[in-house]
Amino acid sequence: MKAKELARYEARAKIIKAMAHPTRLFIVDQLSRCEARCVCELTEMIGADMSTVSRHLALLKSAGIIEDEKRGAMVFYRLRMKCVLKFFDCVESVIASNARSQRDLLAGSP
Repeated sequence: MKAKELARYEARAKIIKAMAHPTRLFIVDQLSRCEARCVCELTEMIGADMSTVSRHLALLKSAGIIEDEKRGAMVFYRLRMKCVLKFFDCVESVIASNARSQRDLLAGSP
């Protein structure tokens, strides 16, 4: 594998790893439903302490999935790249396909 090709795969892996946690998936989903949310809203919705939520947000921001905007003393987050929602659709398709396969497998059992 060439260095340029490897760098591209590593960049992809960074984005996928950033979303590879239920809380971060929840954050992305919630941000897809509104223009922006403050960290205090997300903290309340998630039910975790602010430092934990802030770490999740920092990871998503570092991967380029979300961006923030400071408004006075508050920080608001929004999706930077709404195309990640297409990835969610793809994941849901895989889940549905797996469920069908399992159902078919069980239907064929004695």
